[in-house]
Amino acid sequence: MSTVTVVVRDGYAAIASDTLTTGGIRDSADYVVNHHKILPLGDNFVGITGTTTGKLMLTDYFSSLKKPPVFDSPLAVFRFWTKMHKALKEDYYLRPEEEEEDSVESTRLDCLIASPYGIYGASTLRTIQQFSRFYATGSGGYFAMGAMWAAEKRKLSAETLARLGVQAGCEFDEASATPIISHSIALHKP
Repeated sequence: MSTVTVVVRDGYAAIASDTLTTGGIRDSADYVVNHHKILPLGDNFVGITGTTTGKLMLTDYFSSLKKPPVFDSPLAVFRFWTKMHKALKEDYYLRPEEEEEDSVESTRLDCLIASPYGIYGASTLRTIQQFSRFYATGSGGYFAMGAMWAAEKRKLSAETLARLGVQAGCEFDEASATPIISHSIALHKP
């Protein structure tokens, strides 16, 4: 239950998220200190939708890395996500079962990534996509996508557009709430 967005435009990649957490009850950022859904990972930011435990697993796993990954292609993200999945199973007891028909085990988290090389999505089944303009995920994702599409032609920065998408998610999705957290990264020049 979340709204997470990524945007790439005018030489920047941006990511934004809401801060509502749920652990049996609806907890606002006024009561939960560790409400951030966007984690730093080297020069990248990873926005997470899924369980609060999943966020803690990724936080701990990211902090254990000797060298942060370079997410410069969908294949680079896929390779990292595959190694991370193995560690989540072995070290954090991730239960990867979802549907019997799934072709691979589930990481049980949908994530969006803002990197100096672009914006990416990593689905629960490790489908990795690179996006050309913007994307949103989570329970408020459809509202965010519509808002960003409608505002895309306006002269907004990548971060402002990402925040606008999350704001729409917070307005119409009962499982998303303000305040909004966001980050922006300058893209590497090709």
